[in-house]
Amino acid sequence: MAETNLDASQELAVRAFEERDRELVLDLVNHDRILGQPMVGSEMLNEALSGDSVIDRGWWAELEAPTTDVVLDSNGRVDGVVSYSVRPSDNAGFVLWMHGREEPQVLAALVERALTRLGQRTVYAFEFASALTLGLEGLPAGHRPATYRALEAAGFRGRDLWRYMHAQLPLTGLPHVPHYEAIDVEEPPGKRLVVRDGGELLAEATVGGPVDGIGVLWWISTVPGARRRGLGSALLGSSMDLLEGLGAREVILFVDDDASADDPERSRAAANRMYDRAGLVEIDRLFSFVRQP
Repeated sequence: MAETNLDASQELAVRAFEERDRELVLDLVNHDRILGQPMVGSEMLNEALSGDSVIDRGWWAELEAPTTDVVLDSNGRVDGVVSYSVRPSDNAGFVLWMHGREEPQVLAALVERALTRLGQRTVYAFEFASALTLGLEGLPAGHRPATYRALEAAGFRGRDLWRYMHAQLPLTGLPHVPHYEAIDVEEPPGKRLVVRDGGELLAEATVGGPVDGIGVLWWISTVPGARRRGLGSALLGSSMDLLEGLGAREVILFVDDDASADDPERSRAAANRMYDRAGLVEIDRLFSFVRQP
């Protein structure tokens, strides 16, 4: 594909990703790596380029094959990368992932390229996790403020959806459940911890096996009748021990604390207090974005 000038004054050009760009694109992606995320290698990049991901695989399966473009500086060096696609079921567009070393000019060019190619349609950005992250379903806004501003300047509206939390293992001083069943699960890949009383389900947790020493606590839930007994904290302690036994040196966690205060069944207030007391630390907020035509 021929290179297309975006703006003569910017001295930037854009073209489709080519295999010769691989190492520079990996460098761009890893430049934006945040605490609790593994280094991205060629296999992870291959999955992202092809439109596959271990996490949120169902969402990716609904998309057309992604298009990935790179922005070049005046010397022809890759300065940024953006991947985007369309969902045929509702004709929505998606900016899937984007990296430009937090350079405003480059990020503006990446957003412009994606929007130009996606055309007049509703476009979402950072809506679900790519293969380039360990479950980041959103943009870590504090870590990547220039990316946030580039999307906002292009008419995207951000939605603050998730706490992104992290801790080094081991986490000490936590209680543990005396007995639980550990079941292998495929999506997300890892273990499901189940606590029962005489066959009755009381609580469960799902953890993701370590990637580069990083484990994921996907969720903990306790049935309403078993709450306020300390079972959640005990299951958290057992989950951390299990992850450490699998080789994890650190753990990350996502909390969807956007639930309405008027819906006590979905409130995450108690869960947030539990994670804070346990020593998990919020290191960023995860945002998704939408832009109407």
